Amino acid sequence: MGRLLLWVGLFLVLRHHDGAAHKLVCYFAGWAQSRPGPALILPRDLDPFLCTHLIFAFASMNDNRIVAKGFQDETITYPEFNRLKERNRKLKTLLSIGGWNFGTSRFTTMLSTSANRERFIDSVISLLRTHNFDGLDLFFLYPGVRGSPRNDRWTFLLLIEELLFAFQKEAQLTRRPKLLLSAAVSGDEQIIRTAYDVRLLGKLLDFINVLSYDFHGSWEKFTGHNSPLFSVPGDSKSSAHAVRCWRSLGAPAEKLLMGLPTYGRTFNLLEASKNGLRAKAQGAALSGKYTKQDGFLAYYEICSFLQKAMKRWVDDQCVPYAYKGHMWVGYDDVVSFRHKAMFIKGQNLGGAMVWTLDLDDVKGTFCGAGPFPLVSTLHSFLVQADFSSTPSPKFWPSPAMSLSRTDPARRTVTSEMGPLSSGGKSTASNTLRKSADMTRGHQSEIVTPPGKTMSFGKYMVAVEGKTEAFGETIMVSMESQTKSPGEKIVPLGKRVVTPEMMTNPSGNMTVIPDGQAKTLRGEATTSEVNTDHLVGYFGL
Repeated sequence: MGRLLLWVGLFLVLRHHDGAAHKLVCYFAGWAQSRPGPALILPRDLDPFLCTHLIFAFASMNDNRIVAKGFQDETITYPEFNRLKERNRKLKTLLSIGGWNFGTSRFTTMLSTSANRERFIDSVISLLRTHNFDGLDLFFLYPGVRGSPRNDRWTFLLLIEELLFAFQKEAQLTRRPKLLLSAAVSGDEQIIRTAYDVRLLGKLLDFINVLSYDFHGSWEKFTGHNSPLFSVPGDSKSSAHAVRCWRSLGAPAEKLLMGLPTYGRTFNLLEASKNGLRAKAQGAALSGKYTKQDGFLAYYEICSFLQKAMKRWVDDQCVPYAYKGHMWVGYDDVVSFRHKAMFIKGQNLGGAMVWTLDLDDVKGTFCGAGPFPLVSTLHSFLVQADFSSTPSPKFWPSPAMSLSRTDPARRTVTSEMGPLSSGGKSTASNTLRKSADMTRGHQSEIVTPPGKTMSFGKYMVAVEGKTEAFGETIMVSMESQTKSPGEKIVPLGKRVVTPEMMTNPSGNMTVIPDGQAKTLRGEATTSEVNTDHLVGYFGL
């Protein structure tokens, strides 16, 4: 396995490949309006400046025509949803049709003849324009799969071509902006190869929402994370693998949006004492108080669960999980969203997609971290292109780590946080927000993030005589970190993956901001980490 020594203390803030901000596309589930108590979310509760695109899920289909799911959607919800654009003129809204429960049969019937497709397309343009949507999102799960005939792979493409032609024609006739067209697609390699002509979809669609989650869940007999960033030996399913698959089959990176879930998947452990990854499990844990779905917890429900749970960090997959008694949940938090945001930037992807806004802590009442803690993290990293106008994110290490032996098949690096504080706030998450010390719970070992950063404009960096030009912003740590013997601290800086062992023995680095040379000297710090799973993290 390739291993290398990483010089800790450098954090690069990368810009999108063309200098523009990324898309942040967020779904809003219509059924969030019927949840009980504080979990009830209405369109007016959403922040119109948080996402670049909002997608309402879902519309339905009747007699090959797109229709609202109910009278309330047409008369109340659609108008309220699109009034968000009065507060943010740059916001785009789309209407999504389909979903898992929608099934495939109505899509198949509509796709089967040109007359049926034309009827559908006419109804789409009418409904979108009537209610002031900016586009359509096709949530067909999946062409050629789940009872859908193989031929749907090609008739689905025909529909997209015909929609695009009709949208262009309508825009010319009405002198209005062309309606947008996107699709939600699988992140499972087998389904991708079965359901889609990736290259053609990449040419036709405005953007592609990759469902890079639901990789593991209570339908399996072993615990596994819902949405790991990286694959591990014996399990290729991951967000990174899904994106690489789409790219390798011809989808342009700038149209791919990596899906991030604001929920977790739960398992019922067979033995409470065996609680790591790949632990034996049977069925789903109890459903959430508000979402009421077996095997599923919204992030705000997870915050409540974490108050008395043990939290672990899986270093090679860059995601957390937690357990309490027989209940086990793999989920995403602020830290894993930051890892994923940096991956998106490093791969020059078009941005991120979130399922869903209403599963985040919308009003900040559950997690004690303010409104939308997860999606706000993505907004900070992906949407605010002018980095100097936003609060500078601090350089952070991965959470303090130790070796977990819960899985004898392989070493899993985890953070042992211990029981979390009251209010459902994770010690690690609070640390990242407040730039305070990170603790490791019962062992009281401390990792202190660097206390100083230097921020420059355009820059060049020379390490051991080699000069590289980067984007526009760099933050360089000037202080070393405190770490306990045996710990491994991995920064989110640029990871150069080579089979050799590399280090910067002198710790010297020359930074040239806007033509003025500065040499930074500090004590070299190295950390040996397994980087096999990081290939491609930053486009290498």
